[in-house]
Amino acid sequence: MSQTIPPIAELRRATRRYPGVLALDGVAFSVQPGEVRAILGKNGAGKSTLIRLLTGAETPDEGVVLLNGKPLAIQGAGRTREAAGRGLRAVYQELSLVPSMSIAENMFLGAWPRAHGILDHRSMAEATRHALLRLGLKLDPFLLISALSPAAQQMVEIARAFQGSPRLVILDEPTSSLAAAEVDQVCAAVREVAAQGVAVLYVSHRMNEIRRLADTATVLRDGRIISTLPVAEARTEDIVQMMLGRSEQTRTIIPQSGGETVLEVRNLAVPPKLNGVTFALRRGEVLGIAGLLGSGRTELFESIMGLSKPLSGQVLVAGAPAPRRYTDMIQLGFGYTPESRKEDGIIPMLGVDENTVATDFRQVDRAGILSNKVIAEATRAIISRLHVKTAATTTPIATLSGGNQQKVVIGRWIHAGSRILLLDEPTRGVDVEAKNQIYDIIRSLAREGKSILFVSSEIEELDHVCDRVLVLRNGQIAEEHAAPKIDAERLLAACIG
Repeated sequence: MSQTIPPIAELRRATRRYPGVLALDGVAFSVQPGEVRAILGKNGAGKSTLIRLLTGAETPDEGVVLLNGKPLAIQGAGRTREAAGRGLRAVYQELSLVPSMSIAENMFLGAWPRAHGILDHRSMAEATRHALLRLGLKLDPFLLISALSPAAQQMVEIARAFQGSPRLVILDEPTSSLAAAEVDQVCAAVREVAAQGVAVLYVSHRMNEIRRLADTATVLRDGRIISTLPVAEARTEDIVQMMLGRSEQTRTIIPQSGGETVLEVRNLAVPPKLNGVTFALRRGEVLGIAGLLGSGRTELFESIMGLSKPLSGQVLVAGAPAPRRYTDMIQLGFGYTPESRKEDGIIPMLGVDENTVATDFRQVDRAGILSNKVIAEATRAIISRLHVKTAATTTPIATLSGGNQQKVVIGRWIHAGSRILLLDEPTRGVDVEAKNQIYDIIRSLAREGKSILFVSSEIEELDHVCDRVLVLRNGQIAEEHAAPKIDAERLLAACIG
């Protein structure tokens, strides 16, 4: 690809800081017309910040952002409109569709065509049909978004980005919720628009897709670009090593001797994510589940806990079929920390005490009446054991740091006496010190005979805490790795296939 052609988009010495975090550090980046560029990096590497600078959602603290050779000049809310006006389109992991509007209305959101002063529904419908057919979708443009499956909504979002005359399209994990046939449709559309001179930035960990689509790959780590290289010349092992770098801390896990099986999953199917998942969890074991975003890890936990119903398969607890209700699973001694701590894990305006005892009031009542004194004593026990930093037991949990909030979320299940814990991303968004404290908590619980399923997107932390790690890929358990021979590079390579 000729380098004499001016770049569609460019960052020059771009730096972006957040409180306590240097998200991007003097980054120089450019992409050419018709180029498909993969953006690779582990969580926190700076991928999302790079995207936000290009789209105008944020302004660099230092440096400049150029689209079509001209700097983005507007500050504030108008900056995203300026970027869009120059042909930039973006599809994020979180959908931006309006459920109560039709597909056609969403396709033209904020720019609805008019004829004689009224909305031109006919032209919207025709343009929408054309855009959807580009992705092989035969949907009625007048269908409400709320009537579509999550995968269909994702496809509509992608179709919206490709319509019109974009110059640069950014796709952030666009296939994480899609089945194989839908992935093929997205790949075909990417190739088509690239052939027309549109630049595409493709953020993904799925190396099979990247090798099918991308001309080049940029690897980010700790806010810096480590390398930009042709995908055809890049070995997966080298890319993984660039993504991870060297671990700052090593831990050696001595596996627990095999106890009795406490949980067994047999041929669990939750289309389109899971297709025949089978494994067993032993007493006193920390079992990690490794997999890419969208591999079905959360769906697996929700099925086990009775929060969703699988299409087929069995969940056995101590050899007996498990009940299919969440409350019954809690009564059996299960605890579950959800992936989204802020939305599903805490009650923000309640105190640390109320969040701690919320799963088991029986231990803190006296004659059927909640005892503030007993609640405070139970909370102080958890605060002391888990080293929660809080001014008082009644401090609103929303005022605590992310790491301390997460300790309370785990602590409520310790308070409830849970024997089997399902921890979904328990260290997401917490600092290094809090992470190490959470690792210590988990290992301490395992020594007490608790059994733990541990899901993390940060592959490099699994060998810090797990006795075994199962790799979830293409809807099934693809590999098993056991301590002390759990290697982060091998795990990541196994996840991306």
